[in-house]
Amino acid sequence: MQVPSDDEIRALHAKHAPTPEAFDRVYTHCVIVADIAGRLLADSNSAADPALVRAGSLLHDIGVYRLYNAAGTLDHAHYIRHGVLGREVLTEEGLPEALCRFCSCHTGVGITREDVRTQDLPIPEADYLAESEEEQLVMFADKFHSKSEPSRLVSAPTAADRLRRFGEEKELLFKTLLDRYGEPDLRPFQERYGHVLV
Repeated sequence: MQVPSDDEIRALHAKHAPTPEAFDRVYTHCVIVADIAGRLLADSNSAADPALVRAGSLLHDIGVYRLYNAAGTLDHAHYIRHGVLGREVLTEEGLPEALCRFCSCHTGVGITREDVRTQDLPIPEADYLAESEEEQLVMFADKFHSKSEPSRLVSAPTAADRLRRFGEEKELLFKTLLDRYGEPDLRPFQERYGHVLV
């Protein structure tokens, strides 16, 4: 499989971003997640493909752009759809399924068919679960940074608390990944980006 370069991925973000502000928020988040995932991978004994992890990290939130209206306002009420929308974007761009899956399988610690049904989520009823080691690593790294206004870095305890709201099994899965990959050192990201750690 041909994995797109950083420059090619940045060009895709630029193509789909409705405003410079949206590009800055989403693309910066994706770069931070890619760097966190890269550090976690380097510090683990994982056999995950570093190039695929980086590309998946850089692409995972590209669907967020489809939730902005013409005025540049984000549709927060339907944010849960950004993964499915991202998969559509990458499919339309002709990217392989292995890359498209990073979009639809990174939300929370996975969305099950049962979650869609019981929470009445506005996405097709299906399982959206990270399966490969690369997908799991990107999903996990994503939990340590938030695109909220303002953007912020997220500690492991805060991430676990947020996931607990969706069920103890979600928190347990996060802690299993935490045991496997460890907690990333977020201080370099605080220094580089000036984002608060919560």
